[in-house]
Amino acid sequence: QVQLVESGGGLVQAGGSLRLSCAASGRTVSGYAMGWFRQAPGKEREFVAAISWPGGTTYYADSVKGRFIISRSNAKNTVYLQMNSLKPEDTAVYYCAASGAWAIATMMPPSAGYWGQGTQVTVSS
Repeated sequence: QVQLVESGGGLVQAGGSLRLSCAASGRTVSGYAMGWFRQAPGKEREFVAAISWPGGTTYYADSVKGRFIISRSNAKNTVYLQMNSLKPEDTAVYYCAASGAWAIATMMPPSAGYWGQGTQVTVSS
């Protein structure tokens, strides 16, 4: 089993930055793609970004492209999401996902894998 724990969320003003982290424990995520989704109140969970194993390929939702950067440290079993130029519409609970069988180019949730409990990001205007 893999446990994913997100951290780094919080309250920030529009135009500010936050860095989310997602640390995997229980077993290594070697060979796993990892990524981020978010869910705003009253909305469906949506894809934000994903990164392949060992990290050479990344995908971003159009809404965050050019502002967010996903990266990973395989030595630390951790994936990061650097969020810059934040907007009020980025307000959501952000969830980390990891899967060994995930076609990240689809920008869809993995059919099987692991999820974190989520971390709240609130951007004030």
